[in-house]
Order: sequence, then C-alpha cells, then structure tokens
Amino acid sequence: MEKNNLVKAINKNVRSGARKANLVLNFVKGKKADIAIRDLDFTRKKVAQDIKKTIKSAIANAENNYQFDVDNLYVKEAYAGKSIVMKRFRPRAKGRAAGIKKPYSRVTIILEEKEKQKDKK
Repeated sequence: MEKNNLVKAINKNVRSGARKANLVLNFVKGKKADIAIRDLDFTRKKVAQDIKKTIKSAIANAENNYQFDVDNLYVKEAYAGKSIVMKRFRPRAKGRAAGIKKPYSRVTIILEEKEKQKDKK
C-alpha cells in the first residue's frame, strides 16, 4: 500500500484579501518548509505572519499526526481563496454613507515529504 506524503493546514479567517495573500504565497511555493518560514520572517507584508503561522501548523501536523521527517518537507501547494467580507459604512457629505468592504481570506498550505533518493552508479 502506498504511503500518502501530503499534509495540509488551513487558516480559515486571515484578515487580508486573497489577492494580497496570493502574492506572498507564490513567493514560498516549492521551497523547503524551514526556508519558507525563514523567508517569511523578512517579508514586509502583514499577511506574511499569518502564512508563517499556517506553515508551522502544517509542519506540526506532519510531525505529530503522520510522523514525517521535518527536514524533508517542502511546500507543494499554497493558495488563498475568498472567505467572509466584513461590511462597514463611512459617513460622507450631505448625510450619505459609503460602504467599505473588509475582505478575509482562507489560506491553504499543502506540504509534501520528499524522500531522499540514493545515487545509482
């Protein structure tokens, strides 16, 4: 029977738009998990801290639930989708009101364990 090498973590309510989150997520796709966390420490985006938290959660899931080796994990998929939209109103001139939409996003991180391949000589 084949072992599934994927592990997933979802952060359902990230206070950022999905387009802004996807810019940072594309930055970490394909990297090793520990390098992705290190790179997110130095990223000047607010959403980077929430993404780092989600990657750490996926690493903890892999280590505790599936007994994966943390050194072999890399970010296979990372994407954000729309979640709830908080609606607020701002007073405008002549007694009117203008709507303000404050979007949330849902961040999904999928890690995969790369098994070390031995050199064939």
